[in-house]
Amino acid sequence: MSKFKFAMYWAGSCGGCEIALLEIQAKIIEVDQNYDVVFWPAAADFKYKDVEGYDDGYIDVCLFNGCIRNSENEHLANLLRAKSKVLVAFGACATMGGIPGLANLSSAQEIKDLVYTQTPSVDNPDKVYPQERFTVPEGELDLPHMYDTVKTLEQTVDVDYFMPGCPPEAHQIAGVLDVVTAALKGEGELPPKGATIGVAPKSCCDECERVKDEKKIAGFRRIWEFFPDREKCLLEQGVICMGPATAAGCGARCTSVGMACRGCYGPPEGVVDQGAKMLSTLASIIDAPDPDEIARIAATVPDPVGTFYRFGLASSLLRRARV
Repeated sequence: MSKFKFAMYWAGSCGGCEIALLEIQAKIIEVDQNYDVVFWPAAADFKYKDVEGYDDGYIDVCLFNGCIRNSENEHLANLLRAKSKVLVAFGACATMGGIPGLANLSSAQEIKDLVYTQTPSVDNPDKVYPQERFTVPEGELDLPHMYDTVKTLEQTVDVDYFMPGCPPEAHQIAGVLDVVTAALKGEGELPPKGATIGVAPKSCCDECERVKDEKKIAGFRRIWEFFPDREKCLLEQGVICMGPATAAGCGARCTSVGMACRGCYGPPEGVVDQGAKMLSTLASIIDAPDPDEIARIAATVPDPVGTFYRFGLASSLLRRARV
């Protein structure tokens, strides 16, 4: 029997999801036993023409990581959607926009201006910008067009499953691959279309082993400003921890080593906007007697958008700043 067909693509992201797949360690041998890799540019020399030549539905499962930042990302999203039976938005950038989604606070031109003319390390007195089209004797060269708005994979094409995380945890990846492989072999069933997989139906706080008391705080502090108690809930110590507004599934890896949850697993089931959920949580635990004191405490929150929408701005109700 021929093997199933596997693909993985890296769009607008850092590449950490590519490495995370390898963290399943010996499990990768089972992947090799069950799948032929037919497109994985980060791992082997594949060309877009290879994929364009496949029949529609030729790829059994495709893990698509990264947001849609430019025209190349969008082209591959549409191409891989057509060629794949199962398309998985893999990682925080594909599912929510991720950290690249914070670019939605600016226009594409503002970002280009910063990079090519306003950064001290760049010597560009003539303000030369990369050209999307340029003709040379050998032909026409082209670069992808950079969009003003970063989009999630679902905002671009139809997605079968969502697997958040920055990156997804190895044990969750292995578990999901087991389910998909069993279903392809006729030995099990796939989850309902549109399901978020690799998460648990609770919040990150439920997985965190730190001791939790009544949460009443009089101010916010950054983790480097003091030595937090190793056992006590970080939020109760004034560190903004996104655990109450973040889905479980990672095993509370960050809080277990003294770092606050950043929210990379996205909102728990039933929460529409992760940032708004966290804001309402903080509003309920600020211990202050009057509006002026509340405003003073709220003003100590560093970088509110980057704190509450670090991974989910592109998929939030806000989505982007007006430009």
